[in-house]
Amino acid sequence: MRVLTFLHSFEPGGVERVALRLHRAWLAQGIDARLVLGRTQGAMRGEWPGLEAEVFDSHGVPTAAWETLWMMLRLRGAIRRHRPDVLFCAGNSYTVVAVVMRLVLGKRCPPILAKISNDLTRADLPAPARPFYRLWLRIQGRMLHRVVGMAQPMRAELQDLMGVPADRVAIIDDPALDEAQIAHLETLPRPPRPAAAGRRFLAIGRLAAQKNFPLLLRAFAKIARPTDRLTILGEGGARKTLETLARSLDVADRVDMPGHVNPVSDALLAADALVMSSDYEGVPAVVPEALAAGLPVVSTDCSVSMADLLGHGRFGLLVPVRDEAALAAAMDGIAALPFDSAAARTQARRFTVEIAAQSYVVEMQRLAHG
Repeated sequence: MRVLTFLHSFEPGGVERVALRLHRAWLAQGIDARLVLGRTQGAMRGEWPGLEAEVFDSHGVPTAAWETLWMMLRLRGAIRRHRPDVLFCAGNSYTVVAVVMRLVLGKRCPPILAKISNDLTRADLPAPARPFYRLWLRIQGRMLHRVVGMAQPMRAELQDLMGVPADRVAIIDDPALDEAQIAHLETLPRPPRPAAAGRRFLAIGRLAAQKNFPLLLRAFAKIARPTDRLTILGEGGARKTLETLARSLDVADRVDMPGHVNPVSDALLAADALVMSSDYEGVPAVVPEALAAGLPVVSTDCSVSMADLLGHGRFGLLVPVRDEAALAAAMDGIAALPFDSAAARTQARRFTVEIAAQSYVVEMQRLAHG
């Protein structure tokens, strides 16, 4: 079986990281897995040594600003060259490309297996845009041959909002990490903390609107003591806005933004809690990573899967989306949450690539031979 995965670049993102992790696992399992990239730029490039991929040559013309159109223009040729049995669509940001391939190639388009990587309700959208978004979801439901939700609570969402029949929906827990990572985190000691040190809050994600880091900064400013610190790992277009906001809130001296960092194990082990302030998510990979590190989580209720992911209150606190006061109160009170780190690691083991890669192979074989 030949599987073709298409990605824009090595720019940091949970969708891209998971896709590359799956691609590597499929190769290890003997699958003829192939990868095409729109460009080679991105901070994650050095994290995948020896990775073989076809890169679309733009002859020096920058394509980052129109990467989706670039992928649409070039992927059809790659499909013809590689002749895959299955086309793997790694997440919501790539489904428009997959739908265009289905329309352009018609019956010559290979079966498409699409991982749905984000919340589908999208309550953050302006009211006038929601009917058009719902229509787009229905179009995807008709055009994608099979969809994969990243946690069991997503099943009803996929069937109801996308109109996908039950027999075309699969649920495979998001492969956020691997067993070696869990074992490594389990053996690493937490760094010593001076008695006078304050609380350490950690956030990880692209500096983009979806993550709503301005909400996090305002919540932190409400409860921050002089010795508390907030670290935001990630890079993106919102950096200057966030730096300006931190200064205006008078917490810039307590906020660290070192950019994209990998691995994040040192940061997880040095923190007291992971905080997510997103407006919407699917199953964010950083949450299983935090649980594997024995770290409690404070999060907005940004996904239908979040309560299940946090063990319905066993591993963290959920607050309403965009509720600054509730997020601040949860950050202030997370230390009082009874937390079983062994149980948290057991929860994290649901989300390993060792389990997920084989499950994806089963689904792709059904498509290829069905």
